[in-house]
Parts: sequence; C-alpha cells; structure tokens
Amino acid sequence: MARNTQVLADHNAPPVTRILGEFVATHPGFLAGGWSAEVDHEAHRTFSNWLGCAVGAAQHEAVDAALAAVSMLQPASQATVLGRAERVDMASAALLNGISSHTFDFDDTHLKTIIHPAGPVASAILALAEHLGSSGRELIDALVLGVDVSCRVGNAMYPDHYDRGWHITGSTGTLGAAAGCARLLKLDTEKTTMAIGIAASQPVGMREQFGTMTKPMHPGAAARAGLMSALLASKGYTASHKALEAPRGMMQTVSLKNDWNEITHELGQRFEISFNTYKPFACGIVIHPSIDACAQLRARFAQDGVTLEQVERIELKVHSLVLELTGKKEPADGLQAKFSVYHGCAAGLTFGFAAEDEFSDAIVNRPDMVALRRKVVATVDDSIDEASADVTAVLTDGRRLHVFVEHAIGSLQNPMSDSQLEAKFQGMSDRILGAGRTSELINACWAMGGAGSVAAVVGLAVPEQV
Repeated sequence: MARNTQVLADHNAPPVTRILGEFVATHPGFLAGGWSAEVDHEAHRTFSNWLGCAVGAAQHEAVDAALAAVSMLQPASQATVLGRAERVDMASAALLNGISSHTFDFDDTHLKTIIHPAGPVASAILALAEHLGSSGRELIDALVLGVDVSCRVGNAMYPDHYDRGWHITGSTGTLGAAAGCARLLKLDTEKTTMAIGIAASQPVGMREQFGTMTKPMHPGAAARAGLMSALLASKGYTASHKALEAPRGMMQTVSLKNDWNEITHELGQRFEISFNTYKPFACGIVIHPSIDACAQLRARFAQDGVTLEQVERIELKVHSLVLELTGKKEPADGLQAKFSVYHGCAAGLTFGFAAEDEFSDAIVNRPDMVALRRKVVATVDDSIDEASADVTAVLTDGRRLHVFVEHAIGSLQNPMSDSQLEAKFQGMSDRILGAGRTSELINACWAMGGAGSVAAVVGLAVPEQV
C-alpha cells in the first residue's frame, strides 16, 4: 500500500540549531555587556519567583511520590531537593525541583507563548551549578540564555504547536534546559549545538495531562532531559546539526507554523526574559483576569453592603481559549480547580484572591464554593482578548454590577512589584522554612548575580535540621 509522503516542509530553513548553539556558547555575559541591567534584574525576579514556588510545594504529595520513585534508583548525593533535607543525583534534582516549581501552577509565564520558562531551565541549571560549584553570576547568565532559547523556539511555533496538544513548557523547555546547562559547562559552539540537537529529540508533555500530577512533571522531565543532553554533548555524543529546522526535525514535525524569524531576529539584542510575568494567583494564567474582576466585585459588594447570598448569577464573558483550557465546571480536587475558571471566579468573590490555599481540596469541595461556582454562567466572546474578562454580578434585587478587566494584575501591563513577589515568596516558603530563613533566602536570591557560589542559596533553601 503506497503511503502519502507529501509533507508541507520548508527545505530552505535557516540553520537555527547552529545559530542558537553559537549564540549560547559565545554571547557575552552580563558583566561583559551582554545585556542591560533591566534584563538582569528580570532574571533575578524570574529566579526568585521560581525558587519560592519550588520550596513552597516541596512537601506536596506529588513531590513525595516522585522522590520515592527516584530513591529506588539509589541516586548519588550530588544536588539538593529544594525545601527538603534529601539530596539526590543532579538529574533527579532537576526532575524533582521542576515538578515542585510547577505543582502549585504559581510560577512564571511568558505570555506570548504561555510557556513557564523558569521551571525547566532553572531546575536544570541549579542542580548542575551546585554540583559544579558554579558562581551565582554563571547561573544567572545561563538562565537568561536558556530562557531565550526556549521562548524563541516557542515564539516560532505558537500557537499551532500548542493547539495540537503539546504542553509547550515541556517541549521547548528541554531545549532551554540543554542550552543553559551547556553554558554552565562552558561548551564550545559545536558541542552546544549538539546539546540542543540531542534535546530536540526529547520534547515533553501533552495538554491532556492538565489537572493531574503529570502536568508539573513536564517541566521536571524537560529539565532532566536538557541536563542529560548537555552532559552527553560534553562527552562527545552527537546529533544532527539541523535537529530543529530540518523537514523531519523537531520543529517541522510538531508544528505547521515555523516562523524562523522569531528565532533569529534581534538575537542577542532582545531577551525574552524581559517579557516574563509572574502569577499572583495559583492557577492557569487565563483565569487570572476573571479572578481579578471577581475580586474587584467583592470589594464593590463590601462597599455596598452586598452579601454573596444576594448573588443570583455571575455572567462571565471570555475568549474561547479560556473555556478551552479552564472550562471544568465541577472540579473534584485542587489540581482540577486550577483549570476551572468557575472555581477561580468563586475564589475571587469569596476571598478576594486565590493563592495555593484557595485551591486546596477542602476549599474546592466546600458546599458554599460549589454553590457559588454553579452560579457562574460563562459564555464565549472572541471580541474579548484572551488576557481580559468581562464579569457582571446579577443580584436578586435586579441590580447588575459590572467589571471589565483588560489587563489583570501580574500581566506585563500591570506587573507584580518586587515587594509583591517577596510577599508571594514568603506566603509559600514560610511554612516550609520559617519566616526568618525565608527572608534570608529572598535576600540571597536578589544577590545571586554577585554570589561567588550558588551554595549559599541552596543551603538556605532547605529546612534547618532540628
């Protein structure tokens, strides 16, 4: 039986695998003028936010299960599991810290692609940096470059790649993790290209897993795969020089959209980490405008003396992507609720915010929350941007209270401040490390670029022995 082998392939794609390999290997770091102080500060914000998320979820049952599985391999004591006393091999640390950093769905978001870039990249490079004894400066430089690789490849493929069902954080994160680790290992252009090429055969994650423990496994598995790709390349392991761009390479295999210009344009001049954002709410990013709007409605209720019992229904208008990603009307537990715009609205109305506690199983199944969720009537309006929400509370006396959120808190247009990020970090980490140790750790994160070693930060990121 003859097969249809016709492929809508680009046989004249630029050599982006090699271009990215050379960029990562040779671009000057911050101290040599490689990027601006503003970009470097954003890198520190990204690292601090990632670390807080990783520590905060360290005792979650997903991390317990993953650590138990890893321990069956009898790993060597090379690197730290953040927020815990255990030490494992560096590849397993990359996996575990990637899992914990994404478990709360509270991490960073590159809004153009919905990539959570720090999870794969920071998890891989911190584990490797601890083992190598790298400086804080080397770590931050690797973070900037690794994030650039993942997000530029993401820019080139989004939204087709994502629409096909790939979890773009994992699929591009493997590349960014490999690039960041190659930089820490000081690999030359050829070996860095090989590291990216090896990683290109290991894209991770499908969107079907959203709402389960396997979703946070995606950045962890990407971190581990990227780290191993760089280690393999460092020992002479080879891959195709066209692993990304070839007609049957990674990018043309997993996406019909491949805008090569998104990878090459202003490479080394514009850094994607500059466009990173941080979540004030512990759930899918497209829910944030709805939570923000409902929190504003809650404040209006307080001013007007309105109680939740007086709410007859909540009319929610959102872009179709919001309901596609987060349309779970009856979430059964906290993980599912992170993908329920209905629960997000109920949390915003009830609490005025939605941190991790508001997505606990107990809160999700509380009768008043279930009842309030069922009053949310969501409709699609694609004239509304996916980053916006239109919410109207219809009261039993006929009044209609309306809020439109164009840009939610945490967006590029309405970013979280450094002090808000610190408060978020404290809220996650205090219960794991204690308030005093958490404050020390936050200060050490801000100073990472000047640290002679990553060891001080890593040491603070584990509970004190009692």
